[in-house]
Amino acid sequence: MSAPWLVVGLGNPGPRYARNRHNVGRMVVDVLAGRAGARLSSQRARAQVAEVRLGVLPGGAPGPRAVLAQPGTLMNGSGGPVKALADYYGVGADQLLVVHDELDLPAHVLRLKRGGGEGGHNGLRSVSSALGTRDYARLRVGIGRPPGRQDPADYVLGDVPVGERQALAVTLEQAADAVEQVVALGLEAAQQRLHAPAAAPEV
Repeated sequence: MSAPWLVVGLGNPGPRYARNRHNVGRMVVDVLAGRAGARLSSQRARAQVAEVRLGVLPGGAPGPRAVLAQPGTLMNGSGGPVKALADYYGVGADQLLVVHDELDLPAHVLRLKRGGGEGGHNGLRSVSSALGTRDYARLRVGIGRPPGRQDPADYVLGDVPVGERQALAVTLEQAADAVEQVVALGLEAAQQRLHAPAAAPEV
């Protein structure tokens, strides 16, 4: 049996961080688990995981096998659990999709890419270091830049304002759609679907 996709939502565990902008990756995985009727549970690799099928194949068949995961470590230590899960499930970098917050995209803008730098994102840096490669897919969920002179670290660890949560809920559903399309159709086809309607240039 071929290896499943590994879909990792980056963030910090626990109620203290649950509504933080830095946790939108984990939020997307929660949406995906809810769609699949699955529950994330503890696993040996210091992560919460659920084994599911994602998306729908052409013709209507259930989508491919996937493992949804949220590292149980703080963001800066994400790489260890991701590497352990990849090894456990036999997943290569070509079957890994990391979902994360992105300061360099306007709030609620989504972009798919493979490889590239980490842009100062400590979670991505940890994952790349642990895997020994940057050549994995990422779904970037825009959170925008902090206003005025606010420290970016304080901004990402701040909660999404109440007034933005309805818009965020829509963004999370769109992000979950994009993940399902990557798993079912491949990264390139999903990129075409996600990026084509947007007039905004790639960042």
